[in-house]
Amino acid sequence: MNDMNPRAVIGANNPPDPIDAICAQYEGERMEAENWLDGTPVENEGQMKAVDALRKAMREFRLGLEAGQKSATAPLYDAYRAEGARWKPSIDDAKRIESGLVSLVDGFKKKLAAEKEAAERAAKAEAARKMREAEEAARAANAADIESQRAAAEAQREAEEAQRRAAVASKDTVKGLRTVTKYQIEDHRAALHDIATNDRDAVTAFIEDYVRRNHKTRSINGVRVWKERTAY
Repeated sequence: MNDMNPRAVIGANNPPDPIDAICAQYEGERMEAENWLDGTPVENEGQMKAVDALRKAMREFRLGLEAGQKSATAPLYDAYRAEGARWKPSIDDAKRIESGLVSLVDGFKKKLAAEKEAAERAAKAEAARKMREAEEAARAANAADIESQRAAAEAQREAEEAQRRAAVASKDTVKGLRTVTKYQIEDHRAALHDIATNDRDAVTAFIEDYVRRNHKTRSINGVRVWKERTAY
């Protein structure tokens, strides 16, 4: 019987998972910390020292995990960045060509679209005029006068034909154009007053974020800044 090579056993030559190794290193302190975290606050100095020691151990636990994460992901991130950089010049050049072609036809497409829109407006106006004429002819037609009846029918036919032409004109659009909503602030003070009046939550969010970012660097009217000691 051939002896089995111990290294041939599945998983025998796999390195230990660094997450498991780090967690195992701090398993005792972690379990002890969970015992303390029952919602009861510290009440004496001895308890404080015990919790501070656990806090220090858990900080080292976290730092160890973060260092392991950085070590494990750095090669993957570097490979991702390298592959992205390899593709980027070709993608950027394709975008430049695409943008250039769009710019090349922009002026003509806008002119053509304006012409088609004018033609559509004219066709709709003509259809409306023909419909009014048909309605007038129908009202004026004498039921006993065959010629007036024929004239009314012809007016109705022309009105329907004009409506069909207007429908065709409305579908005759220029491809590759889109409607973009643009804006220009003409009066910042008026805009601020409008926002404060109609969207107070947005102003509040801006104020809170601004104060959070700047309260240490300058005095802000309406804001009280103070220092106090807190556990860390």
